[in-house]
Amino acid sequence: MTAGEQARAQVEAAETEFGRELRARLQPFQDRHDQAVRDGNAARLTGTCPGKHGCWGRTCVLPDGHETSMEEPHWGRTSEGLPIAWVGSAPDDW
Repeated sequence: MTAGEQARAQVEAAETEFGRELRARLQPFQDRHDQAVRDGNAARLTGTCPGKHGCWGRTCVLPDGHETSMEEPHWGRTSEGLPIAWVGSAPDDW
């Protein structure tokens, strides 16, 4: 494993652990997001944070502006369904 691969694995492990720690408090946001997707509730979905890391299968489910108003990191689930939290943005944020 290269140094870069090792660093990425460590970051992913830390973000997954951070996501698990925040799950009890932030899971209602995921539940509301999932319900909005099922219902096709565009108004609720457009009020969601635009932060996402698409190449890693992450979409933040917190309200837009949470970084300043709630002082929370981005939070959601990985493509494998694991809770995850991350700080900042990535080149593939949309």
